[in-house]
Amino acid sequence: MAQATATDDIFTTRLARHRDELERLFMSLYHNEEAFGTLLAAMESAAKDRPADLKKLDVAREADPEWYKRGDMFGMTMYTDLFAGNLKKLADKIPYLKEQKLTYLHLMPLLQMPHPNNDGGYAVEDFDNVDQSIGTNEDLAALTKKLRKAGISLCLDFVMNHTASTHRWAKAAQAGDPEYQDYYFCYDDRTIPDQYDAVVPQVFPGSAPGNFTWNEQMQKWVMTQFYPFQWDLNYRNPKVLVAMMSSVMHLANLGVEVFRIDAVPYIWKELGTNCRNLPTVHTIVRILRIILECVCPAVVLKGEVVMAPKELAAYFGTPEAPECHMLYNVSIMVNLWSALASQDTRLLKAQIDKLNALPENCWFVNYLRCHDDIGWGLDEDVERQIGIDPLKHKEFLYHFYEGAVPGSWAMGELYNYDSATADARSCGTTASLCGIERAIITHDKPALDKAVDRDLLMHRAMSFLRGFPMLNCGDEIAQLNGWDYKEDPDRIEDSRNLHRSKFDWGKAELRNEPGTLQNRLWEGMASLREMRDDPCFAPDAWVSTWDTFNDAVLAVVRQIPGETIVGLFNFSGYPQHAHLNGSQYVMDALDADLDPYEAKIIRR
Repeated sequence: MAQATATDDIFTTRLARHRDELERLFMSLYHNEEAFGTLLAAMESAAKDRPADLKKLDVAREADPEWYKRGDMFGMTMYTDLFAGNLKKLADKIPYLKEQKLTYLHLMPLLQMPHPNNDGGYAVEDFDNVDQSIGTNEDLAALTKKLRKAGISLCLDFVMNHTASTHRWAKAAQAGDPEYQDYYFCYDDRTIPDQYDAVVPQVFPGSAPGNFTWNEQMQKWVMTQFYPFQWDLNYRNPKVLVAMMSSVMHLANLGVEVFRIDAVPYIWKELGTNCRNLPTVHTIVRILRIILECVCPAVVLKGEVVMAPKELAAYFGTPEAPECHMLYNVSIMVNLWSALASQDTRLLKAQIDKLNALPENCWFVNYLRCHDDIGWGLDEDVERQIGIDPLKHKEFLYHFYEGAVPGSWAMGELYNYDSATADARSCGTTASLCGIERAIITHDKPALDKAVDRDLLMHRAMSFLRGFPMLNCGDEIAQLNGWDYKEDPDRIEDSRNLHRSKFDWGKAELRNEPGTLQNRLWEGMASLREMRDDPCFAPDAWVSTWDTFNDAVLAVVRQIPGETIVGLFNFSGYPQHAHLNGSQYVMDALDADLDPYEAKIIRR
């Protein structure tokens, strides 16, 4: 009883710190005292139900609020079924994860979903339960406990914008229940949908055109910005917000420590706007952050915000009213691949400079590949400034990475090609996009060596930037494209399945055999962790690019009081020379020669 009272007191203290702001924000959306009371009751219940070991973690994280910014943070993302089959079997594979000194594991969506049309798990049928093909809630709780013991924090996606059309709310709406039709955007005719469509961009104009789908059973148009089987939630209804927040708290109590909030810029809809990045979105994210800080402060938020750098700072909030703890670094990922294909780092440098200019509370998860495609959203204004035609450059890039440009070493596929706009995205694993697959097929040993150098260059450059690195599972053993997806009728329509293949445990067995391809990549990833052991990877380190007087070479400087290191990255297939001017307050001048695709770390 004494323990329960102490816990109640802690929650009460945390809530008292935030209640006024929480109520003000909630009322600004809904003006509904009863709904606010329901939210508070859900928070109190979740706080009481929180397991004792997680309550201890809450206290520890409150004393160490920048735990996720430390230099030893090293992440990986994967699909549970592709890596191990299910959650129980994944728990048995934790020694493999510990070998890599992982501190962060992002499992792709594993909540209850329809089969087969689930958009890789992003169409959710039940936000409170694990999909039975992967395991149970008990399996998830057992896994998170084992991961915590191994020093690994689990990240799960939380799909805030929509549910599956088979969710119980959607089923009730289709059956004619007006209460649940108000959980979505349902209209009898095209009057309001046409008003939205006049200004709201299409997410997938090629594969899922329009923002609304006609539902025959309901005899209404329903908003479906992503796919017809994903119904957009109506956050104007307070019941939606309270229910979704309750599900977040439930998952946190199963041991989830990081939530990647999916498609968050889209969650508030307003006629006459493009329904992107509206101020009310930030109100909702701030409400979520407050709820976490009251109920489960060990948990952090990672936003998926595929927007221009000028839009990103708002999703972190302010030091006084924070929102996301960190964001996916989508723009740097795209610019890294652009730099590699073009052997030109100017766009990459400009983008890094923009992100480094963001406030200190902005933090990123850096990566090369993930479950998704590479969308070529480069900064067109900068492209024009330096004499690059944006459309021609985009066409060059996606054709280069499908291997259709003379001299290309890449093997990949297009995703969502749109002939009207000449837009397309790219799919493939890191190894295959860097040329490893083509070199193996052609038995070209020199080409294979160069391809491995490209792969390691990309990982080293990504890991040197502000934030922490996340590998895509299989990158550590140079896993190649899974072309067999074309033989599966449930998967053939989505080319992203090219890089969503079963983990090759046979190849992984070769990781400790010197001279093997797998060992070269495995040792290369170990070198990333060694590099990041340097004190200059502290959370408060100063990070900046530096001019090299050579467009093929990127220079990044990291500095803490008394120590400076410089990362030089040659994105070309030729030897290069770099000159860095000195600065009275940073470092002396520097000259360096680099081999093709070499990454060189120099202490000043």
